Amino acid sequence: MRLTRVHVDQPLSVGAEIALPDSAAAHLTRVLRLGVGDACVLFNGDGHDYAARIAAIGKREVRASIDSVAPVVRESPLQLELLQGVARGEKMDLILQKATELGAAGFHPLWSQRSEVKLDESRAEKRLAHWRNVVASACEQSGRAEVPVVSAPLALGAVLAALPTGGLRLILDPEGELSFSTLSVEACAPVYLAIGPEGGWSDNDREQLRAAGFRGLRLGPRILRTETAGLAAIAALQAGFGDFR
Repeated sequence: MRLTRVHVDQPLSVGAEIALPDSAAAHLTRVLRLGVGDACVLFNGDGHDYAARIAAIGKREVRASIDSVAPVVRESPLQLELLQGVARGEKMDLILQKATELGAAGFHPLWSQRSEVKLDESRAEKRLAHWRNVVASACEQSGRAEVPVVSAPLALGAVLAALPTGGLRLILDPEGELSFSTLSVEACAPVYLAIGPEGGWSDNDREQLRAAGFRGLRLGPRILRTETAGLAAIAALQAGFGDFR
């Protein structure tokens, strides 16, 4: 029987007894109806699963005791990070959730010239916390024990300036110079995939991306929506160079 996995953002070690976060406690005891002594699995993003049991259920907290630890090997050799134009509401959640399931290693939400979503500082902080929860929940479901980092949303230029040097940099373009038949990905080299917002990239955006070393990749003749494009490209890249082979 597959045990429920819950993300716990704190240090874990065999023999420890910890108070579970409110969301994890509510899911295990109220939704799944687990009782004292019932088994579950905890993970904190360090690459391991921690077998645990419910130790106590109180009015104010639920405690779990950790019995054992085991490494989890489910990360793709393709170190792909998604530069994603911020999309509206549930579309952004869908992109983050499914890209995590497909094996994306990190996310860089961004605003560009045609972005339709505008957030002030307070709302941006709340959305970032929500996006990180979406990614952690996707790891719970998909069995990943390393949680992809979701960076704070920034303007396109700031995201490009903050990227480490090197790596393969791709932007989807029906007329791009690269295709999957000609594409080459060096082992262990990072891949950065840039996907525009709902309004698409402007000419100025494309100039910034080209200046930062991004090259056009053809992914069929059709124009895909922002919530489709990145997911389709990640799946194709995983099939060609990752762990879908």
